[in-house]
Amino acid sequence: MACLLVPAAEAIVVTAAYAIAKRKEQKIEAPKLAKSTDLTGGETIERVSFSKKLSWLMGLLWGGVALLALEHFWHGEIVPFPPFLSAMSNAEDTAAMLHEMATVGVAMTCCVTAVWGAMCAFADAKVKQLKARLAGQGA
Repeated sequence: MACLLVPAAEAIVVTAAYAIAKRKEQKIEAPKLAKSTDLTGGETIERVSFSKKLSWLMGLLWGGVALLALEHFWHGEIVPFPPFLSAMSNAEDTAAMLHEMATVGVAMTCCVTAVWGAMCAFADAKVKQLKARLAGQGA
């Protein structure tokens, strides 16, 4: 009924965190780029930035919210007029909606966040592996 509100809430928080992280990373990188004498444009991969990782989580969450909203609209659980959620029309449905948000919504959000954590761990491992391979070739 309204399980999409839980990942939507996390998506809003992650979007705000992404904007803050991106701004901080740009403040740190700008002086480095100004001092750089490398005119070839070649970049070395040190790590996957935190803002890039947050952008992955944002994509997963917002994509899931969009699909869930479409599905709930298709089934008539979201309506284009107030109260917008058909479950809010009476108290019994509202209790069921809150229960669904607490169980299904939280479980979906935790699963998406766990998948994102695995993605980040995999990306970090690949960068570490690449750096080790490049260090081996240079020696």
